[in-house]
Amino acid sequence: MQIAILLYDRFTALDAVGPYETLGRLPGAAPVFVGARTGPYRNDAGSLTMVADAALSEVTAPDILVVPGGPGQSALMADGPLHDWIRAVDAGTTWTTSVCTGSLLLAAAGLLTGRRATSHWLALDQLPAFGATPTGERVVVDGKYVTAAGVSSGIDMGLTLAGRIAGDAVAQAIQLGMEYDPQPPYDAGSPQKAPAEVTAELRERSRFLLNGE
Repeated sequence: MQIAILLYDRFTALDAVGPYETLGRLPGAAPVFVGARTGPYRNDAGSLTMVADAALSEVTAPDILVVPGGPGQSALMADGPLHDWIRAVDAGTTWTTSVCTGSLLLAAAGLLTGRRATSHWLALDQLPAFGATPTGERVVVDGKYVTAAGVSSGIDMGLTLAGRIAGDAVAQAIQLGMEYDPQPPYDAGSPQKAPAEVTAELRERSRFLLNGE
């Protein structure tokens, strides 16, 4: 079961690593990091490098596609070779997934038209322009398309999909093996819960990141 995880410059690391750690533990899983070219890609902070071992042309029939988000997504929205590849492999995937603003890439490729989807809360309002119906849910399953909200929700998406693929017991074993038992010291993980001043400050700071600046 090949799991293709897309890399590009200025991706968000946990968007890719969360699904890798969950889906990559499934029996028979064969994760591969893929990019427009092979070699290193820097994350959004420029402080972490991950390596694509395969180019897009070398990965033609993955069972699962994972598209992470990150500020670098903004530079990839125009239709082009990446969109062609996403559409081509989607034709044969069992599951096509995204984390954070990765859903905008799926939407721009025309895959989420008429479907419910989620993204980072700061980017939800961009989905309708591509014909998708935004929701504030953490993980959304619509047919074979599974979209996850902000960065950390990629782990939840991976576990959700693991349960559908291999059953609850396997997914629970993966969760236990990771000791994924969130107990954050603050209850500020969504704009509905965070203090208004914190939400406003983050919205202002992130305005430039979401524009790819």
